[in-house]
Amino acid sequence: MPDFGTLKKVDLRKLWPSEASNFTPWLAENIDALGEALGMDLELTETEADVGDFSLDLLAKDLGTGHKVVIENQLTNTDHDHLGKLLTYAAGFDARTVIWIAQSIRDEHRQTLEWLNQRTSAETNFFGVSVEVFQIDDSKPAFKFLPVVYPSEWKKGGRSSDVQVSSRGEAYRQFFQKLLDELREKHHFTSARVGQPQNWYSFVSGISGIYFSASFAQGGRTRTEVYIDLGDATMNKTLFDKLLAGRKEIEAAFGEPLEWERLEGRRASRIACYSKGAIQTTPDELGKNRQWMIDRLLRFKKVLMPYLQKFTGPGGS
Repeated sequence: MPDFGTLKKVDLRKLWPSEASNFTPWLAENIDALGEALGMDLELTETEADVGDFSLDLLAKDLGTGHKVVIENQLTNTDHDHLGKLLTYAAGFDARTVIWIAQSIRDEHRQTLEWLNQRTSAETNFFGVSVEVFQIDDSKPAFKFLPVVYPSEWKKGGRSSDVQVSSRGEAYRQFFQKLLDELREKHHFTSARVGQPQNWYSFVSGISGIYFSASFAQGGRTRTEVYIDLGDATMNKTLFDKLLAGRKEIEAAFGEPLEWERLEGRRASRIACYSKGAIQTTPDELGKNRQWMIDRLLRFKKVLMPYLQKFTGPGGS
């Protein structure tokens, strides 16, 4: 007979005695797991971000859209005080995505978040997320983010909107939706779920300030790239130059020449490859463009990540 253990739910306060001192720093370190649960590529921007006399727990960025994300957490059931703060933070940072994390989402607050999703424009999204921790006998505890409230497109793939999207924007949305679905389901490259009516999409690399990106560029071209923006021009150019020094071996491993764009006069730098392609073409050509992007994104991650980790790690050289 199988020998089963006993599954038990762990009191959050036993693991994180303090929201500010324990849970918020832990959440900041595990923001990728939160993003995965919500179908977004999230990158931390700031902890305890000031809004007047108040401090937001976490300010993040949704790399797929470039929009700000406010995250407020509590280790108890949701309450009116945190709801008021959440809306204050959303307004203060002009955030497009608002995430409320708690031990559990009370019914009245679930209804409020659902009402906000229904009444606000499609550009603003509210999430209510409960966090649970379980343990089998004396095993290590395991956590889980459980989305309780989410905008309709998160599950259904199309939220009704008062925002008019052009035919070109809709073509971009459909193109990147298929790209995201394949990267997520087949290659586990991203957690992103929802395509946007824009000509680009960026993905986390695991290193803050460094992104993988696919886009339709000017001149009837498609582009995939590693985009370097560590927040400081000198740091960006130094990292770019270190990578450039290994150009021969990097391109050999990548399998084709790359464009090394230091972007003089700008803060960021990029390493890219290009191909012919435009959004207004046949479905067959768009399919080829999409497969080209997916192949190069996977190559960039495989080839460049060891170098990026080496040069950005402690004492990177």
